[in-house]
Amino acid sequence: MTRPGGIWQNWGRSERIRPQRIEFPRTTDAVRRAVQAASRRGHRVKAVGAGHSFTGIAVAPGVLLDLTDLTGLVSADTERGRVTLRAGTRLHQVPKLLAPYGLAMPNLGDIDAQSIAGAISTGTHGTGSEYGGIATQVVGVTLVTADGELLVVDDDRNSELLPAVALGLGALGILVEVTLQCVPAFVLHALERPEDLGEVLDSLDARVRASDHFEFYWFPHTDRAMTKTNTRLPESAVRAPLPALGKWVDDIVVGNGLHQVACSLARTVPATIPFLNRTSVRMWGDREFTDLSTRVFTTERSVRFREMEYALPADEVRSAFDALRALVHERGWRISFPVEVRFAAADDIWMSTAHGRASGYIALHRYWREDPTEYFEAAEQILLAHGGRPHWGKMHTLDAGALRDRYPRFDDFIALRDRLDPDRMFSNRYLTRVLGE
Repeated sequence: MTRPGGIWQNWGRSERIRPQRIEFPRTTDAVRRAVQAASRRGHRVKAVGAGHSFTGIAVAPGVLLDLTDLTGLVSADTERGRVTLRAGTRLHQVPKLLAPYGLAMPNLGDIDAQSIAGAISTGTHGTGSEYGGIATQVVGVTLVTADGELLVVDDDRNSELLPAVALGLGALGILVEVTLQCVPAFVLHALERPEDLGEVLDSLDARVRASDHFEFYWFPHTDRAMTKTNTRLPESAVRAPLPALGKWVDDIVVGNGLHQVACSLARTVPATIPFLNRTSVRMWGDREFTDLSTRVFTTERSVRFREMEYALPADEVRSAFDALRALVHERGWRISFPVEVRFAAADDIWMSTAHGRASGYIALHRYWREDPTEYFEAAEQILLAHGGRPHWGKMHTLDAGALRDRYPRFDDFIALRDRLDPDRMFSNRYLTRVLGE
């Protein structure tokens, strides 16, 4: 998000920078010219989308390319179910673009404010043991490399690079187009309800296997889990969407408005947090409806927060979660934001957090006006001990030395980076930390 005075800051307010120059390219050629000009001047250049990463992955001390205007549908191949989008297209814009072709993205996360380029570059994912992150939907990209030239990766050109560039961390070039493999539009039957936490944990593996998309939230200081189970149905299925008023009350009034009040009160009077969390559990969830997939997967979020998320081998989730609960109790912390648990299929993308293994994700949140350091760093030690890999767009403390052993193709990715960006035009402080010089 760019503010008056040329200051850019991310949504979570954890990163802030005044770039030397800000540009708003509307075309691929404009991106190429910007990169070539930056190269002549010896400036580094970074592209940003919606700023929904909590790390400094998109921070641009040199030239910032804001992709807000590089949006829209480039082409659609209805026979193969593929669409090509400009890189700055926001996820919430995609459903309308796909609707005329009867297509949908196979899976989504619970927030759709991100740009498609930002979502795939950081490893954004949803939940579902048979479904990978959004980057696994990528079947082609076009990016501008450090010399200002175009590199096209698809079935016919440079196909061996797809597992690297589909989740490139912004380190290989500037994405200008992304081609996605879509599926026929579909409906989801959603069941959201509060349940006993112990029962959910004891049946966790079975629930994950039996559901198309399963996740749960746990409010610390409670013994309840807010479960979400989504079942895929054909587009022709009978729909029973939430009434407009009821959805507004649940998602806007309760989910955002009252949660904002609760977080503000909790920050002022931490002793109220257990009571507020128990109240939240009683007020949230407990609903059943059927609607188009995009209207079920995503939820509007306006309460600002900061987040750390780790991907674990799926069979490590229960023990790590138990250790996390014990940690919160032992330290006597008062945590007002829920912990979220999701799942994803293994994939072969080089820098994916689910590379080579079925994965479960544990995400921790704190209200943005609270310092998350002590909570996150202590929890991080537990998640690392269970084989965790940090989400690239969410807060963590690891560097290249620690990450190399967690990614079998790490050195292959660095070798490609050396080839495409030998002078590190697309680097910044965060990428130097996690990938090395």
